Amino acid sequence: MTERLYTGEDGQSHFEPLPLPFIREGSSERTPLQGATGVRFTRWPVCHFVDWHNASTPAYIVFLSGQVEAGLGDGTVRRFGPGDVILDEDCTGQGHTCRVVGDQPLVYVTIPVAE
Repeated sequence: MTERLYTGEDGQSHFEPLPLPFIREGSSERTPLQGATGVRFTRWPVCHFVDWHNASTPAYIVFLSGQVEAGLGDGTVRRFGPGDVILDEDCTGQGHTCRVVGDQPLVYVTIPVAE
C-alpha cells in the first residue's frame, strides 16, 4: 500500500491513495528520481505509542518490519507493515498518533524529501 498522509484545509490529517507515476524504461518501470536529504532507520519497541504529533518535514516512510497503527482526529485508523510506504506531509494541524501493534518491534526508514 502506498498512501499520502497530509494536513487538509480543515487543519485535520487525512489519508489518500498515492499513485506512483511509473514510466516504462526498457523491460522495467520506474518513477522519476526524487531528491532526498538523507536516510534514517528507526526502531520502536512493541506497544510503543506516540501521541498527537506532526512530521517535522515531508518524508517518505518505508516500513520494513513490525506493524503500526496511525490514528487521525476523525477516528480513522490505518495499519501499516512491511512493504507499505507513506508520504508523510502532515506537518501542521492536529497531527496523528502512532501505536506499534503485534509482537514485533517496528522498523522503518525515513527519507526526507528535498524541497
